[in-house]
Amino acid sequence: MGVMKVETIESIVLRHSGRGMTTLQEYVEKEYCIRAAKEILSWEKGNVFLTTGFYVAGYAETDGPVGTVALAKAIKGLGYNPVIITDEFCKGFFEPENIDVEYVSISAKSDEMDSLVEKLTPTGMISIERCGKNQYSEYANMRGISITEHTAPIDYLFEKYAGKIPSIGVGDGGNEIGMGKVKAAISEKLALEPCVVATDILVLASVSNWGAYGIICALGILTKNKLVPSFDWVRSYIQMTVDMGSVDGVTHEHIVSVDGKSMDIEKEILEALIKIESEDVGL
Repeated sequence: MGVMKVETIESIVLRHSGRGMTTLQEYVEKEYCIRAAKEILSWEKGNVFLTTGFYVAGYAETDGPVGTVALAKAIKGLGYNPVIITDEFCKGFFEPENIDVEYVSISAKSDEMDSLVEKLTPTGMISIERCGKNQYSEYANMRGISITEHTAPIDYLFEKYAGKIPSIGVGDGGNEIGMGKVKAAISEKLALEPCVVATDILVLASVSNWGAYGIICALGILTKNKLVPSFDWVRSYIQMTVDMGSVDGVTHEHIVSVDGKSMDIEKEILEALIKIESEDVGL
């Protein structure tokens, strides 16, 4: 595979960057979407945990769920059984797509989390736009406001089973699960208290959904399948979650947009990824 294609995937998911993710790029391994896809393809064909759901103003935000479902559907088609781990703010988002879901209580203790692992024995774990604790054991939003009382401690899984269950994290700000891998750089370069929970592979994107799409594109290239979701499906899925109460994470409005970015931009990103997936250059 030529480096040009991998850089193209990364450059697409980092378009319209406004939160310093391009600054962090030099602190992570290159070709991270391809690395993430190769990692997934190395896992046994068993249960894979995917977590998402970021609390914003009483609801789950629109960034995260659609990318998580898209990736879940992609890996399901490749023979894995995705299980989404989330909390009450995403209630009902995933069942319409026939994806298994486990809801974790906001006040869950470690034994509840451990029992999920014992019951389902995941072969890998992926986090897409899920808040992780900072050095003060608080979950905080981009404004630095604590959302601890509204966030189930799902990041415990990534901390407790580090080195035992392989993991991938996708984030776009610095406070998400996985960003602990570059916490020193976030502290130095960005005005944010970073998440301290790391993952084996970290995928940076301007919008976390796009990071998920980037992994899907890489999976498509590696397996010679067309896996990147269509814009029409993405838009309709976001509309469904908005109808259930989700909000834009930046504007806090119940509208079909993500992180203050219009659906025109979402379409641009998806079409760019679909193009390079279809061209299949370098294989």
